[in-house]
Amino acid sequence: MTGSAQRPLLFLDIDGPLIPFGAPPGTYRTYARRGEGEEGASNPLLARIDPAHGPRLSALPCELVWATTWMADANACVAPRLGLPPLPVVDWPDAPDEDPAGRLHWKTRALVERAAGRPFAWVDDEIGDADRTWVAAHHPGRALLLRVDPRRGLTDADFAALDVWLRANQPY
Repeated sequence: MTGSAQRPLLFLDIDGPLIPFGAPPGTYRTYARRGEGEEGASNPLLARIDPAHGPRLSALPCELVWATTWMADANACVAPRLGLPPLPVVDWPDAPDEDPAGRLHWKTRALVERAAGRPFAWVDDEIGDADRTWVAAHHPGRALLLRVDPRRGLTDADFAALDVWLRANQPY
């Protein structure tokens, strides 16, 4: 496939978008595990992952990519809870480039490099205006940087925004 015919990438963080945090204790809904033998079963935060997000993510017209510090554990611990197959994982640099002003997220440059000009959406709870400005100046393709409220995680409105953006100008 040529770059223009490839589906957009969706870079997906886990903590915040899929595992909500920061609200008062006892406010999060929990979900049963999908099956025995899941890795990370002893991690109580994994119970906050809504398994309904898996089919919704799979239905989006994009290539899903883990963009999280969970690295390979995302496929071992999180993907099974969502019913997702193993996904590609962004390999973060050992020493991310520093932003002298301290406003640019440490993931931003690596994600633009990984996208290599392809359209991409990035779902994270730490995206800011500096990231949007930097991506607009350094990425030649379309980009959607979707900041998710970490206290709520992915919402219906977030899925709707992703769906609309991903389906716009579909050359694939």
